[in-house]
Amino acid sequence: MLLCNYQKCQIKLTGYAWVTACSHIFCDQHGSGEFSCSPAVCPACNRTLSGKLDIVCTELSPSEEYKAMVLAGLWPEIELDISFQALAFWTYQVHQARLYQEYNFSKAEGHLKQMEKKYTQQIQNKDVELTSMKGEVTSMKKVLEKYKKKFSDISEKLMECNHQYQKLQGLYDSLRL
Repeated sequence: MLLCNYQKCQIKLTGYAWVTACSHIFCDQHGSGEFSCSPAVCPACNRTLSGKLDIVCTELSPSEEYKAMVLAGLWPEIELDISFQALAFWTYQVHQARLYQEYNFSKAEGHLKQMEKKYTQQIQNKDVELTSMKGEVTSMKKVLEKYKKKFSDISEKLMECNHQYQKLQGLYDSLRL
């Protein structure tokens, strides 16, 4: 599988592609756009492409007739040299694709570590906040218990005072008569 070597593209190539003498390959959209000026410059490595065969637009799935005739009549040494260069191109492309994937993986891994660090810090902050709130709740419960006890003590005293008041009122009423 070949990918467009245009840095921001990287789509899987189908149909036609633009191949350069510096072993780069581009989708039809970026190839036709980048190589329309003269002298053309490879967008992947900035090499000037001024030779007649430095840029070739090629069909990625040629017909059986084309495949049968393209090397016909050439010496076996020439055919082997062409095959060697084609394999060197593929090896380079596979290597570049692997480097691109490793770069993306490294970038994603860095982003993941950064997010993990951020969320770990947020969790730690929330844990500290939770511990603080639990301490506050415990403290408030103690204060509540203290006030409940005071309320209970005051209620008892009030009932005692009411009871004494009732007694005194009864004595007062009996003395008045």
